Amino acid sequence: MAEIVACCREHQVISKVIFENCYLELEDKKALCAIAKEVGPDFVKTSTGFGCGGATVEDVALMKSLVGDKVKVKAAGGIRTLETAIEMINAGAERIGSTASVKIVEELMARL
Repeated sequence: MAEIVACCREHQVISKVIFENCYLELEDKKALCAIAKEVGPDFVKTSTGFGCGGATVEDVALMKSLVGDKVKVKAAGGIRTLETAIEMINAGAERIGSTASVKIVEELMARL
């Protein structure tokens, strides 16, 4: 993780570390967050969206509580509605990854 973050910083690009949480136990997630907090990527991300599960509110809240303000959280995988996106943001996500982004924005515009 440190080498990836250093390479990204050297080339002035954003670094995102993907955990693929659906395959991890709680202790694994905690350990990865501790490493990320120390190394300092720009983002930790819940999943690629191609694993056996996507982002959960619980995982986003856990990740944010462990990395604090030093690292941002990106929620991705299974976010298909405005309501789910809002839940992720309220849990601590600062970025949302979704193939349904147009639908989500349309839902937001209809609400406004």
